[in-house]
Amino acid sequence: MPLIDYSFLERILPKAKIKKSFRKAKKTYLIRVRLATSLFFFGMGFCFSTWASRIPDIKSMLHLSEAELGALLFAIPIGQLFAMPISGKVVTKYGSRNISILGLLFYGLCLTVLGFATVGWQLATGLFLFGFFGNFCNIAVNTQGVYTQQLFDKPIIGSFHGSWSLAGFCGALVGLAMLAFKLSPLQHFSIALGFVILIIATNFKFIIKAKSKQEEEKKGYSLLKNRDKTLIWLGVICFCGMASEGIMFDWSGVYFKEIVKAPGALVVLGYTTFMVSMASGRFLSDFLVQRFGPKRVLIISGLIISSGLYLAVLLPFLVPCMIAFMLVGLGVSNMVPIIFNIAGNHKDVPPGIALTVVTSISFLGFLIGPPLIGFIAEMTSLKHSFAIIGIFGVLISILVSRLAVFNSDS
Repeated sequence: MPLIDYSFLERILPKAKIKKSFRKAKKTYLIRVRLATSLFFFGMGFCFSTWASRIPDIKSMLHLSEAELGALLFAIPIGQLFAMPISGKVVTKYGSRNISILGLLFYGLCLTVLGFATVGWQLATGLFLFGFFGNFCNIAVNTQGVYTQQLFDKPIIGSFHGSWSLAGFCGALVGLAMLAFKLSPLQHFSIALGFVILIIATNFKFIIKAKSKQEEEKKGYSLLKNRDKTLIWLGVICFCGMASEGIMFDWSGVYFKEIVKAPGALVVLGYTTFMVSMASGRFLSDFLVQRFGPKRVLIISGLIISSGLYLAVLLPFLVPCMIAFMLVGLGVSNMVPIIFNIAGNHKDVPPGIALTVVTSISFLGFLIGPPLIGFIAEMTSLKHSFAIIGIFGVLISILVSRLAVFNSDS
């Protein structure tokens, strides 16, 4: 549970107005804690989008073919997979606060390693480390999001994931600016590292400390092995959502080019409408959960995902597909914030371990979803592959309606 020591406020507040001032100061402090958590989410998203914005330049600098680049990019998920078996234990043992700070710092440092790469194996090494430390950062910062949520009476965790999505836009815009100033990837990544260090230096004091007992860790693993399958099913639900999200990242542009036949630069409209919709949906997620409850929101979100994908299949034209991809963005926007919050608040399993279980399963959606689309498209067509993936949204709604953990929230 979060441990925030407010005793320092008593020492600095006037005794005559201690109660009123204390309440006001406590409220202000909690707002500052929330801001710090949001900025750590933003820093994590900014690191990833900074790398993504310079992939074409690095491809050209290293003279890589599409196949070579695709093979090298697999180093990121491989690094994440190597980190998954130990990240939950490390976060639980040493605390999400310490790992959030160190994880974000090393995540930023890995950017400069990528900037120094001049040959393929150096880039692969940097990407492996980028994925490895990214996984630690992801588990620790999401654990911080769960702890911060526990300090507030209203849902706020969706705004944290909204900050991550917002960082994607900011990272892309900064990348365009760096290209305009003709800065090399190393110079760009070094500036990004400086920004990450600034975030850490100005916010680490407000990152929450939490107790993590070894007996709780052992008890948590015992439950996972013997009885409680709730986290596994939460991971499956999130897997379906992240698989749908993953195909939007990797195949939206291809769909607009080959199926919609969008002219020229308009092929980016599919990805753009999806991203704008997903980011907006995450900032709306807290309001929706507070108003309707997580169970209803997830059931409807699953149906929205399926509706969007099937609309794109049935009406493969520019405007209908923009609306379709917008629906998919709205649907997937609620998956990670709600599922991660429920998993992190498991009554018997420490948040770091619980989130590791869920992310280990759901992350496979990013790995399997896009290649599955390509495999099905090769056998049938791209439209048929989107139609098959559309089943995932319906599956989400069915699983959420049947899972006992959601019954108290309906």
